[in-house]
Amino acid sequence: QVQLVESGGGLVQAGGSLRLSCAASGRTVSRYTMGWFRQAPGKEREFLAHIRWSAGNTYYADSVKGRFTISRDSAKNTVYLQMNTLKPEDTAIYYCAAASFPRATTTNEYHTWGQGTQVTVSS
Repeated sequence: QVQLVESGGGLVQAGGSLRLSCAASGRTVSRYTMGWFRQAPGKEREFLAHIRWSAGNTYYADSVKGRFTISRDSAKNTVYLQMNTLKPEDTAIYYCAAASFPRATTTNEYHTWGQGTQVTVSS
């Protein structure tokens, strides 16, 4: 099984950037699709992007397309989420997750989750 640990969250002003990291442990990580989600207070967990670890194919939710970029470093077993032009409405806890289904975009399709990292965007 894979274990996931997110980092890189924090407080940033609107218009700024952050890069989140998700360190994955476990030798089977290359089999998975890795996704990023976020959850704001009182809202459902929202899919943002995923990357197929082996092929590097990416997919984005419309809400973040063009502002967020997902990538992975196989040597470091780490997935990243580069977030640019941040807005106050991006404030949420951000989670990375692993799925066996290649095109996974819903929470039910992801079987392993990290603990989350808080991102706060001030106006």
